[in-house]
Amino acid sequence: MKIGFCGTMSVGKTTLVNALKELPEFRDYQFATERSKYLNDLGIPLNTDSTIKGQIVFLAERASELMCENIITDRTVVDVIAFTKAAKSIDYREAESFVNLAYRLLSEYDYIFYVSPEGVEMEDNGVRETDLEYRDLIDFIISNVLKTQSWKIKKLTTLSGTTDNRIAKIKETLFG
Repeated sequence: MKIGFCGTMSVGKTTLVNALKELPEFRDYQFATERSKYLNDLGIPLNTDSTIKGQIVFLAERASELMCENIITDRTVVDVIAFTKAAKSIDYREAESFVNLAYRLLSEYDYIFYVSPEGVEMEDNGVRETDLEYRDLIDFIISNVLKTQSWKIKKLTTLSGTTDNRIAKIKETLFG
């Protein structure tokens, strides 16, 4: 199965994936977690400064994850789309062409879990954008993509609450 978590910055996606790594139910899965610091160190602009080349790198990462048999990832194509649409340095027409390509990959996820920012405070990891308005903008775009492209998504579940609550909901969704 291909399982992806999407959501704005600092909502606990990486925390969830790291917690799932420890559970026996997921021992046969590969796990992909945040690589922002590594990519930033390579000189790839992130967040509001992102470029079309940078977003191509991020989309290529997501596409490579979708080539795996059993994968759980803390980022999805939805996240790439949102950051592309919000990037100030990417021309609107260029962004729309890119996003239309990215939409084609949505149906490859067996499960997408949207991680709600509700009740989650912003944390500064030294790499991510910490502007709360930008965080809300990314969440708005992600929510809009999930609504407008819902027909391409096999199974979408919203997660909120504590990490334990979220893990219980993930297990209920996947295993009944």
